[in-house]
Amino acid sequence: MRHTILLSALMLLAACASQPVNRTAANPLPVASVETERYLGVWREAARLPNGFERGCVGASAEYRLRQDGFISVHNVCTRIDGSTRDAMGRARRVGVGDEGKLKVSFFGPFWGDYWVLERAEDYSWSIVGEPSGRYLWVLARAERITPEERAMFEARVRGLGYDVSALVWNEQ
Repeated sequence: MRHTILLSALMLLAACASQPVNRTAANPLPVASVETERYLGVWREAARLPNGFERGCVGASAEYRLRQDGFISVHNVCTRIDGSTRDAMGRARRVGVGDEGKLKVSFFGPFWGDYWVLERAEDYSWSIVGEPSGRYLWVLARAERITPEERAMFEARVRGLGYDVSALVWNEQ
């Protein structure tokens, strides 16, 4: 029992460990409008800012589905270099005004984090997601691979949002 409590406390502390801030712009982050039904489905991570919970991942995907209770189920899959995978199940809820792309996501009990859709394609083929502190950022795409031209476009957009593009980890899926 004591080991379980200690392990739980250590996991909570690790989850709360401070991430470096990779955004220098003082202007507030924009938030895109999002139609929930169009955002649902599978997204592949094209790039991310480094974070502790994706350490060791060389590719990641997320699947969003509408739940009966109105929440959105979140199923993240991390693929490691050896081909093994690690799954995380969570839930999300909308918190923005109207169709504003602000959500809260929880993977662990009562703890919720910000998930803001900062930019997205008109056809919902890509999305840039972050949160207000500038510590986390993901570039998501529906396609399994992005082209060099798409990567350049994403780098320009991420730079325009005030992030350090050199800190991005690009997935080679």
